[in-house]
Amino acid sequence: MARLYGEPLFSMPLDLYIPPDALEVFLETFEGPLDLLLYLIRKQNFNILDIPLADVTRQYLAYVDQIRKHNLELASDYLLMAAMLIEIKSRMLLPPKKSEDGEEAEDPRAELVRRLIEYEQMKLAAAGLTRIPQLGRDFLRVQVHNDPSVRVRHPDVALVDLREAWADILKRAKLNTHHIITREELSVREHMGIVLRRLQGQRFVEFEHLFDVTRGPPVLVVTFIALLELGKERLLEITQAEAFAPIYVRLAYHPA
Repeated sequence: MARLYGEPLFSMPLDLYIPPDALEVFLETFEGPLDLLLYLIRKQNFNILDIPLADVTRQYLAYVDQIRKHNLELASDYLLMAAMLIEIKSRMLLPPKKSEDGEEAEDPRAELVRRLIEYEQMKLAAAGLTRIPQLGRDFLRVQVHNDPSVRVRHPDVALVDLREAWADILKRAKLNTHHIITREELSVREHMGIVLRRLQGQRFVEFEHLFDVTRGPPVLVVTFIALLELGKERLLEITQAEAFAPIYVRLAYHPA
């Protein structure tokens, strides 16, 4: 679709001015006489097996006449094809002559049709090859030059990058934390003896002072159980002066 000042153009303007050299560029785009002749046939939707030579020859000569005005050397090949068209047309005007075998003579257009069909096939094949991606036109081959003498310069590491890397390591380390559980054998009987030895020679010992907080929760639990067992066996007494007052522990008194 043609466009004029950005607007689509659906018909040929009546006042359109065509410069004298406009057809010169158009004609030089053809690759030869066969190419021009095939263009005229396909443009008019003529049957290539039944070419109306009168119309085609008239249009062909009109194009050749434009060539002769600007480039006589280029027109020589086209004039040869024009002469061939005129000869074929003149042979068609003569009454057909039968061969010695009694068969009808071959159509004068047969040789021209054969050349046009072969040319069109070759042109379509060439167009198919042109559409194939070609090196240097559609893509380039990658070339890598490795020079061992060139020293590789590594990028500098900023302090911020180191801080972020260290924070990432700490974050991953927290995900992989393992809890190690060790088994410590504690004897309630042993701690009962420890409590009794602690109370010997003391009138009263405050309840909190019987626990060694530096030994950890397991020892505190066993010590508490030991106190309960001693109280159950009536080997010690647990007293309190009043409500909310401190709790005291002493050895149980047994009269002789």
